[in-house]
Amino acid sequence: MSFRRKLLAVFAMTVFLSVAAVTWLVSAITRRAFQHSEDERAAALVAQFRREFNRQGEIVAQRVAAIAASEALNRMASALSRSSADSGPYFELAKTTAENDQLDFLEFVESDGTIVSSAQWPEKFGYQEGSFASLYSESKHGFFLEQQGLPDGTALGLLSVSTTHTEQPVYVVGGRRLDQNFLSGLDMPAGMRVLLYENRGERFSAAFILDSGQTFATSLPALDKLRPLIESVLESRQDETGIVHWSGNSAEDEEFHAMPLLGIGSDNGQHLLAILLVGNSRSTYVLLMRRIRSAALMAGAGGIVLAILLGSWTAARVTRPVEQLAHAAQEVAAGNWNTYVEVTGPDEFGQLADSFNRMTTELLKQKERLVQSERVAAWRELARRLAHELKNPLFPLQLTVENLVRARQQTPEQFDEVFRESSRTLLAEIANLTGVISRFSDFSKMPHAQLQPVQINEIIRNLAQLFQAQLEAPERARITCELQLDEHLTPVAADAELLHRAVSNLLSNAIDAMPQGGTLTLRTTDDCDKVFIEVADTGTGLSPEQRNHIFIPYYTTKERGTGLGLAIVQSIVSDHRGRIRVQSEPDKGTSFIIELPKSKNSAAEEG
Repeated sequence: MSFRRKLLAVFAMTVFLSVAAVTWLVSAITRRAFQHSEDERAAALVAQFRREFNRQGEIVAQRVAAIAASEALNRMASALSRSSADSGPYFELAKTTAENDQLDFLEFVESDGTIVSSAQWPEKFGYQEGSFASLYSESKHGFFLEQQGLPDGTALGLLSVSTTHTEQPVYVVGGRRLDQNFLSGLDMPAGMRVLLYENRGERFSAAFILDSGQTFATSLPALDKLRPLIESVLESRQDETGIVHWSGNSAEDEEFHAMPLLGIGSDNGQHLLAILLVGNSRSTYVLLMRRIRSAALMAGAGGIVLAILLGSWTAARVTRPVEQLAHAAQEVAAGNWNTYVEVTGPDEFGQLADSFNRMTTELLKQKERLVQSERVAAWRELARRLAHELKNPLFPLQLTVENLVRARQQTPEQFDEVFRESSRTLLAEIANLTGVISRFSDFSKMPHAQLQPVQINEIIRNLAQLFQAQLEAPERARITCELQLDEHLTPVAADAELLHRAVSNLLSNAIDAMPQGGTLTLRTTDDCDKVFIEVADTGTGLSPEQRNHIFIPYYTTKERGTGLGLAIVQSIVSDHRGRIRVQSEPDKGTSFIIELPKSKNSAAEEG
């Protein structure tokens, strides 16, 4: 991945993480604030329920006490205290009194527990009521919650108990229902409602749930989803909170705060009578969270697009000088020493570009000085080698001419014989001079490479066959030739004749390096965009100094040789835009490796 793309990725990731972090933070704060607000609203509604509960209880207590203190009830109590009294005339009294005082429950009970009159269940007339004494003992609280029996079932009532002030008191038990009418009288904020579950001592049933009328889901199957929360409160007898999912739409969810309602004597183990359920719709919260997520997505998408645009512009400004420097460095590596990078400003990139330009300028100067030094050194080496090559035949020529002159002056009669011998010597040394000049001429007239697709393995096999007789010559130690050729080698753009000559020179040197015999290995390998030719021997090897000078023209390690063989090989390889390197250690053999490019275009640029 390029630096520009990495920079763009960093910009986009930074924006994404920032938006995600802000969204999470806003969501967490919103969730906490909503929960706090919901708790406050639920607490306010519960407090309102308690206030209404107490207010209604006080009204009930006052009205029951007023009935117990009324003249009519005291006359009834006095009449019933007589042994021959008949309670029949008072059968309808409880019903009439309850209607006048707006009570849902009202019963008059004698001190022995006999029901004199019942407003809610007249048929109980004359029955014995066994619990009124305990109710009265607990009535010091003024009012209390209790379940009342009805002809068609039971009902939850807010009751109070009082007695007449007569010698034989009559108990007055009265109260109001705790039902939908009571719940609907509460002032509930929007999105909230109150439910009341009557615990009738049986298994859970949604039919026991009283609704305030402001319902979100009223069907019994829907209300059945309150079962886990209600059963949890029934078991723990403590406040519980839970979220009820009415449907797959989370906007219809409600969070319920459940509070147990205990009757008198509950501390002695009596079961709770009802559960107050305060429901709060989560639609506002869900919609708000959806808007936050939508806004976050839009902000994130817009931010990422803006980051990409801004990042592209910034990355272009930042990476363009870097790319120019990288391209310039590649140009220098390819040999273009005149590469120049434009200085765009006084910043760090401008300073870097200026330093690069000064570096290439200095490198170019050093290269020119090095080329001049190498040129001078090459001319000096050429002069030394030429002087050495020409000095050897010139000295015998001089001696021969001097002998001819001396013989002509001193012994004319022997001049013919001396002339014949001197002529042979002169011709031989002239031929030697001609050979030296020819070799120098051949090196200076190396033919230009004509590149065509060439099968390297075919050239290697032909050379191995050509040198086979020399390797097995009886007058010298045997040399074994091993071919390790890559059969999947692709053709290479090369001059077959020049390449044949280069490898042939390497084979000749390898054979000369193994006078005691050994192994000659010819190896070809294919590596991506390059082909390698290796000529390895197990001969005498080369010292580090010899390896450093072995490709210099006219340098030789042989007793007889011009030192042009490896120079010619290097020249041929260079014409093919390739490289040659040597690996060698004394007494461990030598390996010459030729590296040629596969691309015909890159190889033919010099052509």
